[in-house]
Amino acid sequence: MNWNDVLKYAKNGSPEPLERIEKTESEWETILTPEQFRIARLKGTERAGSGALCSTHDAGEYSCICCNNLLFDSTIKFDSGSGWPSFTEPIVLNAIKYHKDSSFGMTRVEAMCNTCDGHLGHVFPDGPEPSGLRYCVNSESIHLIKKRK
Repeated sequence: MNWNDVLKYAKNGSPEPLERIEKTESEWETILTPEQFRIARLKGTERAGSGALCSTHDAGEYSCICCNNLLFDSTIKFDSGSGWPSFTEPIVLNAIKYHKDSSFGMTRVEAMCNTCDGHLGHVFPDGPEPSGLRYCVNSESIHLIKKRK
């Protein structure tokens, strides 16, 4: 994956997910906390540096808070200094859905769970090599499944 791939998916459609999970907004509200619902379902964001997973570096995998779809591996998490958990690539190519986001007078690429369309955050082309990508993700949108020792 690189920035050109991200732009292509945002413009032409994302890879097909392995499965789709669809629920009504009221069903999501019963599953999620109010803050998780605001961020993951209503495309909100948490204040920079406030997320519980910002400084976590435990080994494991990160899954979607809504549907448990695996999204990122802890080995590609890095400290971007942005105030949000950051990753260089998804755990598998079709884990993430990409959408052009023109809100707030900016053009960005929104990253969403490809299984349930849960809002994760945004992707930027300023990450470390080899991908050069920075998936900037809200802590409230993901859950860490720690590896057993």
